[in-house]
Amino acid sequence: MHTAVLYRLLVLNPLLSTIAIQNRSPYTPTDLILLNSGAPYGKQSMDGRKWESDADKQSKYCPVNSETSSASKASQQDPSVTPVPYMTARIIRSKYTCMFPVSVGPNFIRLYFYPTTYSGLDTSTSFFSVTANDYTLLSNFSSYLTASAMQPRVVYFVKEFIITVWDNQAIINLTFTPSPNSFAFINGIEIVSMPTNLYTKDNDYAYPFVNANTIFNFDNTTALETVCRLNVGGGDIENVNDTGIFRRWSDDSLYIFGGPGNVHAWRGDVTVKYSKDTPAYVAPEAVYITKRTMSANSVVNQNSNLTWHFLVDSGFNYLLRLHFCETEKEITHKGQRVFSIFINNMTAEAQADVIHWSGGNSIPVYKDYVIWVPGGGSQSNQDLWLALHPTAGHSTYANAILNGLEIFKLNNSDGNLAGSNPEPLMVGPPSSQQQSSLQEITKSKGLSVVVIVGVVIGVIFALSVALFFFIYKRKGKGPQRKATDSDDFGISLPTDLCRRFTTAEIKAATRNFEDQNIIGSGGFGTVYIGYIQNQFIPVAIKRLNSSSKQGTREFHTEIEMLSRLRHIHLVSLIGYCDDQDEMILVYEYMPHGSLQDHLYRTNNPPLPWKQRLQICIGAAKGLHYLHTGVKHTIIHRDVKSSNILLGRNWVAKVSDFGLSKTGPTSEDETHVSTVVRGSVGYLDPEYYRRQHLTEKSDVYSFGVVLLEVLCARPPIMSNLNKEQVNLVEWTRKCCRKGTLDQIIDPQLHGDITSVSLNKFVEIAESCVREKATERPKMCDVIWSLEFALQLQEFAEKNSHASDIVSENQKESSMPCKEVATIDDDDIFTFSDGSIRDSRSTISTK
Repeated sequence: MHTAVLYRLLVLNPLLSTIAIQNRSPYTPTDLILLNSGAPYGKQSMDGRKWESDADKQSKYCPVNSETSSASKASQQDPSVTPVPYMTARIIRSKYTCMFPVSVGPNFIRLYFYPTTYSGLDTSTSFFSVTANDYTLLSNFSSYLTASAMQPRVVYFVKEFIITVWDNQAIINLTFTPSPNSFAFINGIEIVSMPTNLYTKDNDYAYPFVNANTIFNFDNTTALETVCRLNVGGGDIENVNDTGIFRRWSDDSLYIFGGPGNVHAWRGDVTVKYSKDTPAYVAPEAVYITKRTMSANSVVNQNSNLTWHFLVDSGFNYLLRLHFCETEKEITHKGQRVFSIFINNMTAEAQADVIHWSGGNSIPVYKDYVIWVPGGGSQSNQDLWLALHPTAGHSTYANAILNGLEIFKLNNSDGNLAGSNPEPLMVGPPSSQQQSSLQEITKSKGLSVVVIVGVVIGVIFALSVALFFFIYKRKGKGPQRKATDSDDFGISLPTDLCRRFTTAEIKAATRNFEDQNIIGSGGFGTVYIGYIQNQFIPVAIKRLNSSSKQGTREFHTEIEMLSRLRHIHLVSLIGYCDDQDEMILVYEYMPHGSLQDHLYRTNNPPLPWKQRLQICIGAAKGLHYLHTGVKHTIIHRDVKSSNILLGRNWVAKVSDFGLSKTGPTSEDETHVSTVVRGSVGYLDPEYYRRQHLTEKSDVYSFGVVLLEVLCARPPIMSNLNKEQVNLVEWTRKCCRKGTLDQIIDPQLHGDITSVSLNKFVEIAESCVREKATERPKMCDVIWSLEFALQLQEFAEKNSHASDIVSENQKESSMPCKEVATIDDDDIFTFSDGSIRDSRSTISTK
């Protein structure tokens, strides 16, 4: 066992529990009801709490009617199961309502389940619904499937909900309704009142809505279901060690994606200073004195994220509450640790600064965000990602921090919180207890189970044989791959990874492809802005036209690629439509269009130099992830300024993966041999001559983009004199002659420092070298660009006026002319029909 794990088990968890116990609970609930279903009399659980029986004829809450329900005892006890409340259950055969008189205000409802056998009844065949007042908590619910699908697999669990009781109610009616030909069961019911406005507010409170960069209003008429509650960087916190409302906080290690970062344990010299905005009942001290941060290497941190991954029900809004508390002695002022918060690849917070929010060290603070998780076609679950990333240029320490996290599902418009049951085929191998249940089913249902098991075994055998021959054939291949442009990713569309839209849904989103909704066009077709999920969430809808040169293969490749890639600096694919001869892609909407839209052929105001650098850094990180962050290198093959899109807060995202290919898949391979594809002006000359594709081909194309950023002109302008047609060649000549001022965007004069300019030109020149072996890797490009940004900021801070490229520096007398070239794949350019002037000082002679 690892040392860190031993430390947590033997030292950290007991220590944090002792701390929590010694502190008096900051909140005492008005109502606390603990009902041990099916128990003959009241009992005390192992945590010291007293549970009432529901089997007493004088029960205050539930009817005792042998025709509708009966008390039962579990046939066996798993070693992990505590007797109270899990070893007894109430078996319910028809609609059954318990009535709990409670005070007005918000309440936790916790339902306890131990799916096993009771009085010969196998709970794997139990399906039922549960409502609380006007809310549907569970619908056709299977506790057996739910427990089996949990990772790691569990044998018992608790479902937690939050509802508000009103003046005219003062009661919670909890109703169990078995599905047809089935039964319901419950092991325990817990009702706990909670502080007003802890999660929901009395008024129509405005929460940041991540999907649309706007606000989302909901009040305490909204019901919630708890998805998870994590003590980030710390151990489990049991319910009796909470702040008085008996929440359980779990270790977050099961949800960490990629590198775990650094876990900071409890420090004895830290005292959490609760405030009016964050009272002591919000979260226990044990949450705030532990945390998870990134590594001590700032360079590594700038190229990575601190990421958590969750599976949630699709088609609901979710509330994410992030808990923060800076306890490191070195961090006492705002600006020392600044980072970005991304939820499902969308910016929730561009510059998160815990000290700025809280007002000081050791003062806790929390932030709430709402995100919509759309339906995923046939898949009931969708990914929910949370990522933290250091903000370049805005922070003393390139790091991020999180202390705690809570995620809640919000009810939909008809008061429903219920999701679908996990698919049976997704359920892993049964435990010994569940194998016993399987035997019981076999006895009662005979050959049906045998047939199912036989089919499963047969499928597994067939797949194994297919896999063997696939591997065998792969081994016969040489060190270079065949010169072809076949689809490396298959042709089946991943309905389980992204949403499949119908044509009717797309037409509704775009108002039947109304011209007023067009935001761009190109060789692929037309791009529309559309609105999905009750016309609330904006998306970009890219529609293939019949004459497009980008065919079915590229359409499939784009879907296969983007549905499996998740990164802050890659555009997110929401779904697609391929029915009625349509080929349509639905992306997250990027409100600022493409990088090209802000360089030339545009009326947009010019981007400041620092912002251009930050955009380049973001795009470079996206490409670096493609080259190194996945199992096999992915080569984009069409890197250009029109394929770098700008989201809210100007976050750069690489887009358009229709030409992408996997790179070498073994150490023996040095390249991929393939026919040349890409865009004129951006093509790697070595790839063009030899048809040898490597990640350095992307580096070359990105070097051309860097020159576009500096010069604000296209890479090829055939209407100019010969030496200026090709941007790369012209830049080389100007570098040799020392006349860079002739190619720099005039709008940058007076804005860019010479040291930053020199570093930028140095890295751009190295990217576009003729030989691929002489070009840098993307990680080196990122480092150089960040250094150029630091040089710019240092010079500005120290006011070295002589270091600024003079506004009055002599510019070329060559007049400007309209740019008459249009990029076929520039899908996000403005579509008003006008051609805007280039800002470059270029000759037309």
